[in-house]
Amino acid sequence: MILTFDELAQYRHRVAMVDGAFDPLHHGHIAYFKAARELGVPVLCNLASDRYVRTKHQPLLNETQRATVIDAIRYIDYVHIYQIDTETVLRQLRPKYYVKGSDWRERGLPGEQPVICREHGIEIVYLDTVLDSSSRLLQQFADRDKQRQQSQQ
Repeated sequence: MILTFDELAQYRHRVAMVDGAFDPLHHGHIAYFKAARELGVPVLCNLASDRYVRTKHQPLLNETQRATVIDAIRYIDYVHIYQIDTETVLRQLRPKYYVKGSDWRERGLPGEQPVICREHGIEIVYLDTVLDSSSRLLQQFADRDKQRQQSQQ
């Protein structure tokens, strides 16, 4: 089910929240979603908007298409496309768990996220799922395309 920002408060302290762009979606994301589901509560995917994705690359699928695909994944119960930032969503939703990959443990959550989680009793869970990087996959495609173009010259 795809939720609006105003609907998030209904799910306070009742979901595990995963978040990201998921563009491109890959097998590592599915492992991440599955592991989040194993926490025993419904999973809400906080999906990055096209505006955010464009700061990284041109979206392969627009936000509505990505939301539809992610909503069809059996490990995901709810999808929300965030238009502002994750901090605002954390304040509104106050999930039971904020689920991140283990790489975030070392680099630290950005901005006010750790403070918001402490203030609202949100447990941060770091998963040791092995994830490919969407950025790395996109770079591989770009490199292959560049090599193909060079070989045709």
